[in-house]
Amino acid sequence: MRMLGEAAKLAAAELALAAPERKTAALHAMAKAIRDRAGVILAANAEDMKAAEARNLSAALLDRLKLNEVRVEAMAKGLEEIAAQPDPVGRTLAEWTRPNGLKIARVSVPLGVIGIIYESRPNVAADAGGLCLKSGNAAILRGGSESAKSSAVIVAALQSGLKAAGLPEAAIQAVPTTDREAVGIMLRMDDCIDLIIPRGGRGLIERVAAESRIPVLKHLDGLCHTYVHAKADPAKARAIVLNAKMRRTGVCGATETLLIDKGALAFAEPIIADLVQAGCEVRGDDEALKLHDKVKMATAKDWDTEYLDAIIAVRVVDDIAGAIEHINQHGSHHTEAILTEDEAAAEKFLREVDAGIVLVNASTQFADGAEFGMGAEIGISTGKLHARGPVGAEQLTSYKYIVRGNGQVRP
Repeated sequence: MRMLGEAAKLAAAELALAAPERKTAALHAMAKAIRDRAGVILAANAEDMKAAEARNLSAALLDRLKLNEVRVEAMAKGLEEIAAQPDPVGRTLAEWTRPNGLKIARVSVPLGVIGIIYESRPNVAADAGGLCLKSGNAAILRGGSESAKSSAVIVAALQSGLKAAGLPEAAIQAVPTTDREAVGIMLRMDDCIDLIIPRGGRGLIERVAAESRIPVLKHLDGLCHTYVHAKADPAKARAIVLNAKMRRTGVCGATETLLIDKGALAFAEPIIADLVQAGCEVRGDDEALKLHDKVKMATAKDWDTEYLDAIIAVRVVDDIAGAIEHINQHGSHHTEAILTEDEAAAEKFLREVDAGIVLVNASTQFADGAEFGMGAEIGISTGKLHARGPVGAEQLTSYKYIVRGNGQVRP
């Protein structure tokens, strides 16, 4: 781990000064390597899947772990989209001149070395590696044991892209062990690592937050809500709710709680029927029980549960104030949506809901860096410091102040 850290520091120093063209060339070479090695990646993933199934991992974790040709191509395409973005390093964010003639500029710079600790999703290796490179940062990746073989092959492809562009292979490194103690060591390497980003379940996030000596960019639960307002368009509401819950139930942007305004009960039954027909278990309060005979009674725990499965909690609220109160009390500050044709209601929801992403008349499953035009993301930050919402290359930079004088001395 010490060797990884020292090598990453050296690589980060070189990347911070690398010309945008070299980083772009490396990203395209990485994408090519991913495509050229697709067969090897899928074979490694098949081994990971077989082992995960033997361990009886949940359906949500298996879905996150599984790669296929479409998902491998998405990794390669994501790297190319990152390459096409403006370079986030060296941007002048603000500049001004003081009365004494000092010229001050705030300029974006890389963070340095970023440690990414993730579970299940092997595609995180490609997303994180590409975004760190674009932003001039070195990356140390520690995937979970369930994705070890897939991640190793993907990282090897990324390193071949770095080598082809003449950049240090140590710019993207993988921790070569699944021993849990490696995580503990990473969290104490504050002399080598500048930021830790955990991607995984609550247990991982809580451990990292409790043990890390290094600043942490949290990607906590995706306890997302969709609120059907009294003035929602019934057809839009049916389509959006079904997509928000059932498109992929194991992603962090999946809606876990559906809030229905009392004024929307007249057209709420088809929404619930669509979910039931799609194989979703519906748990509701007393009012929701009346909407369909398949609705089961919800418990207090359901309002605070990220299912990552074909299960949804449904609550009927009196009005928009009740919906906002419920979301701010039970949500994880990830992604929240309102379905309404009332502009004033939409603006109130956007202003008062405390979350990294707030949507109007759209599925919560758009909570994804690629859908935001970032090419990829390292995660959805649910905190409020440094970055919030999808974390792309731009969000992996900090800044410094550059001051130019002409002999000024302070009186």
